[in-house]
Amino acid sequence: MIEKTTKIGDLLEQFPDKADILLEAGMHCLGCPASQGETLEEACAVHGIDVDELIKKLNA
Repeated sequence: MIEKTTKIGDLLEQFPDKADILLEAGMHCLGCPASQGETLEEACAVHGIDVDELIKKLNA
């Protein structure tokens, strides 16, 4: 299960098919080394994305 504390690097490693959902949400820096260590919550805060809505989509 994907949570707010899931790191983007870990998410993409375990679920590479979820990258489209992140890109669709506005996270276009998935290849950035800094983003790999960020949690979903941290990345959502930076990008102005509702983390709870994103997690619902990722876990659907």
